[in-house]
Amino acid sequence: MKFITFSVIGAAMLGLTACDTMTPSQQSAAGAVGGAAAGLLVADAFDANDNWKIVSTLAGAAAGTMVARNTQNATCAYSNGNGTYYTAPCP
Repeated sequence: MKFITFSVIGAAMLGLTACDTMTPSQQSAAGAVGGAAAGLLVADAFDANDNWKIVSTLAGAAAGTMVARNTQNATCAYSNGNGTYYTAPCP
């Protein structure tokens, strides 16, 4: 069952890469949905309890939104090596 779930989510995420004509708010929403799905799948893969599934889903949604926003701004985050990071244009 998990294989089918992973396959369907993977195919859906690949399909989202073709959405180049989306508005910034639509990109943020798609990033949140994709991140939430990824967080839930990871929690499910590790057989986490329901509380951890909720936490990982919310964390995935937040991460997906940030990735979408950084894609819009064409900025990437780089590590300083001491636990902090800086943003600069992506290569």
